Amino acid sequence: MEKNAKPYVIAGPCSVESRQQLREASLQLSAIHGVRMIRAGVWKPRTRPGGFEGLGEPALQWMQEVGRELGVSYCCEVAIPEHVDLCRQYGIATVWIGARTTANPFMVEELCYALGGSGMAVLVKNPVCPDVRLWLGAIERLQQAGIADIMAIHRGFSMYDNQGYRNAPLWEVAMELRRERPDIPILCDPSHIGGRRELVAPLAQTAMLLDYDGLMIESHPHPDDAWTDGQQQLSPDQLASLLAALPSPSGNAAAGNPGLEQLRHQIDSIDHELVRLLGQRMAVSRSMAALKRQFKMSVYQRDRWDDVVSDRLKYAAEAGLDAGFTKELLEKIHAESVRVQMEDRAQEA
Repeated sequence: MEKNAKPYVIAGPCSVESRQQLREASLQLSAIHGVRMIRAGVWKPRTRPGGFEGLGEPALQWMQEVGRELGVSYCCEVAIPEHVDLCRQYGIATVWIGARTTANPFMVEELCYALGGSGMAVLVKNPVCPDVRLWLGAIERLQQAGIADIMAIHRGFSMYDNQGYRNAPLWEVAMELRRERPDIPILCDPSHIGGRRELVAPLAQTAMLLDYDGLMIESHPHPDDAWTDGQQQLSPDQLASLLAALPSPSGNAAAGNPGLEQLRHQIDSIDHELVRLLGQRMAVSRSMAALKRQFKMSVYQRDRWDDVVSDRLKYAAEAGLDAGFTKELLEKIHAESVRVQMEDRAQEA
């Protein structure tokens, strides 16, 4: 894949429903500036049985025929080695590994055997759980199998509370993948994060502002009539409008801007001070551990902690800080304080 131009956009229907639907979608999407590849679901096992689960090999045959006619490239999901073999048979050069498969190292390993030596490009969706190690592990297994052309796809995570989305974004997990492997391009799948058509555009905007390399978006010629996931698919016209409204890739356009550089220096100074103060706080925690041990007190004091949270949230509100963010930050600091005190107790034992 040529990955240098941003955003790298992959778009297409959730499922191949007929040759006519595939051709219509491909014709319209290939005419949209920025769309580089057509995604099309071939095998679609649903969370619960009974719904449309894909057409399998006939869909691949249509993809081969329409691809040759229109000069477009396709990608589809593979979950077992037989899927890989069929994709190779019908000339599909790019495949993706789905979230449920990424979460299973045994199946990833099986796919690696099938993909090794194929020359295919592979896109790796994040696992259903927010475990960056599983995501990295799938990528590393593919690389060990000799797959050189790899992209990651952030499609959100299945949580008890998905924050109003189909899958919680948890942008920080994707950012951690980027930090660990800056060499792996990362695309955002706002369709599966949002689960609703109206959420796709703002999620795509967020991804671009976070400097993602591209997007994978579900698009159907007639979304309301789609056989699967119609509620999250865009029409080609809606997709074109979304792409036209995306922020331009920033690159180094801001480099050398005196105002921006001054603000960055201010943030650096504040961050340094925050780290220094956190170090002081943990030093006080160690002193507290000694006193608690002397007076045979437990490390965790629930009433005290409740008072701390209540007090700090009042200060946070006055400072204009979000209550949820502040509470989460306090909990992380408190957890580290408890760890430090427990560590000191263990050393004295």
